[in-house]
Amino acid sequence: MPHTEEKTAVFAAYGGRSYACSPKAIYEYMRSQPAFRDFKLIWLFQEPERYRFLEEDPQTAVYAYGSPEADRAVARAKYWVFNFMIPEQWVPRSTQVYVQCWHGTPLKKLGLDLEYSENAMNSIREIHERYRENAGKLDYLLSPSPFATAALSSAWGLRAAGKADAVLELGYPRNDFLSRYTQADVRRIREKLGLADCSKRILLYAPTWRDDQYDPKTGYTYDCPVDFDRLQRSLGDSFVILFRAHYLVAEKFDFSRYAGFVLDVSGIDDVNELYVVSDMLITDYSSVFFDYANLCRPILFYMYDLEFYRGRLHAFYLEPDRLPGEIVRDEDALAAAVWRSARYGADERVKAFRAQFCPLDDGEAAKRVVEAIVE
Repeated sequence: MPHTEEKTAVFAAYGGRSYACSPKAIYEYMRSQPAFRDFKLIWLFQEPERYRFLEEDPQTAVYAYGSPEADRAVARAKYWVFNFMIPEQWVPRSTQVYVQCWHGTPLKKLGLDLEYSENAMNSIREIHERYRENAGKLDYLLSPSPFATAALSSAWGLRAAGKADAVLELGYPRNDFLSRYTQADVRRIREKLGLADCSKRILLYAPTWRDDQYDPKTGYTYDCPVDFDRLQRSLGDSFVILFRAHYLVAEKFDFSRYAGFVLDVSGIDDVNELYVVSDMLITDYSSVFFDYANLCRPILFYMYDLEFYRGRLHAFYLEPDRLPGEIVRDEDALAAAVWRSARYGADERVKAFRAQFCPLDDGEAAKRVVEAIVE
């Protein structure tokens, strides 16, 4: 049995797909603190060569996710900091600390709370078992609010797993940047996106994935419901759309015919960068709106398939009438709502929503989490 390395932490986000979310925030906090100067910090990525820049820091190592080297690191590291369901073969010992960050406050029901689903990959029984298995492994589960604590505890079945006290309701480290970003950050990100000189308003369109849209050869797909030709006629002179597909959607989108109007930003690792440069969020059932509410900017919900989605794919933890923005059902209504929001600003419900669902997102969550988990 390998010896636990007391001053080693291993990080991964979205199954090694990106450098983002709460693992990134916790890593960057630890790296910045003299108290952790003698720690080894290991990142796991599916495409490790893209992230070699992290190794410019002498504390940091980058390994290929799924490689023997990565599995050895996981077996030895004292601290595991992940935001996804870990593989079955990763089983922490009593001397290790597994921090399940997850990746957002859920609107749609998860895990053991799922009563029905047309998931193309997994049956309800398999989904339930996967959550039970992970609940049995974790030591901590992060939460940004009492609402999220109740939902996540139920989804993982923490009480039945003997883990009722595992939740750390300390805020989401992933949202620290939303309280700390500067105008220099905004300029840097706009330049990276090729929008440095753009005078148009920026819309972030970030729909969730559909459990029932799946190609056996490529993975989950997304049948985009938006007629961009139609939207361009109404919005194109005044707005730019940043299209952000869910991380599980494998396909690439070709928006070349909409150059100057639609930009595919699905490849940007950290969605926070897209939040802070956008003037408005359009989503459907994605958890992104909980995080975006921190910015107190307009949020629109394009729920063109609400009855089907809620009736066949996922029930909700939160009723639609409690959402912090207008719900629209077709493209004409969407364009009109964009113009209204641009004129009048955020819905009056956004501030109250933020106070209820993001009460601990104050820029210090990573600090609080690290102080709670490091022994």
